[in-house]
Amino acid sequence: MCSDVSWDSEISTTRVVIVHYPQALQSAVFGLEEAFQLANRACGELALQHSFTPVVYDCTQLSSAPTDLVILPPSLQQDYYLKPDKRLLTWLQQQHQQGAVLASACAGSFILAAAGLLNGRSCTTHWGLAELFKQHYPTLSLRPERLLINHGDIVTAGGMMAWIDLALELIGQTANAQAMRAVGKMLVVDTSPREQRYYQQFRPNLQHGDQPILAIQQQLSAQLAQALSVQRLAEQACMSQRNLLRRFSKATGFSPQQYLQRLRVQQACELLESTTQSSEQIAQAVGYQDHGAFRKTFIRVMGLSPAAFRRRFA
Repeated sequence: MCSDVSWDSEISTTRVVIVHYPQALQSAVFGLEEAFQLANRACGELALQHSFTPVVYDCTQLSSAPTDLVILPPSLQQDYYLKPDKRLLTWLQQQHQQGAVLASACAGSFILAAAGLLNGRSCTTHWGLAELFKQHYPTLSLRPERLLINHGDIVTAGGMMAWIDLALELIGQTANAQAMRAVGKMLVVDTSPREQRYYQQFRPNLQHGDQPILAIQQQLSAQLAQALSVQRLAEQACMSQRNLLRRFSKATGFSPQQYLQRLRVQQACELLESTTQSSEQIAQAVGYQDHGAFRKTFIRVMGLSPAAFRRRFA
């Protein structure tokens, strides 16, 4: 078979370390290893002078020898990634200083944050871990709606299965986009751009301990199609509007208007998935008289139009 690559060309090799830390997701650890093995097959079929050497290390095997790419996979439990071993944090800092690209999926971003490697950068994690991440690292710029954020030397991915998207991103970055698409076809995975917010669900905080605010949350959930009056809510709670807004924001992270919008969008998502009602009917059902306003709010929150959301998930 003819190739325009000369026989004396040197093959560029990317050394990949997948960190098998305690409680790391097993399927992701070994799935990442196999993804780079598939990348080697793709590079061979495409006659690309590039290869990957993936290895799985646990935290007792970490070597000071430099590598090219370090990946922190997801985790099923919080015990380790919330309190990672200082030896691992030091090793990650050393590898970054030596030029390695560091990448994480899902809870792995907590470990990068603990190592101080996300300071001054935007990052992402699983949308369900967003509030926990903010509690532990309130000064960091978290973008939980994003599936992937790539700074070149630091790459973070969101959802638990986003390790697949992360692997494809890194293959494209270190080999080329053609190899990335080839691996995507082998895995039968969509390689077109996605956002994590397509999959997010609104799970309001009901455990904050502020009983008057909790009562308001419960009322909004029960009457989400009704118009919002902050004045009426404040009167019912026997507090000033200013005090209500301050306490509501502290307890939920949203203003009452933003909170109601998220409730309405979440209900709209459920109706789009489970019914055949038109978008206009759903807009009315969740409290929007203006379908254009509903559609605009839905796109801002979910990143998809109602019609595109239904096509993807119904």
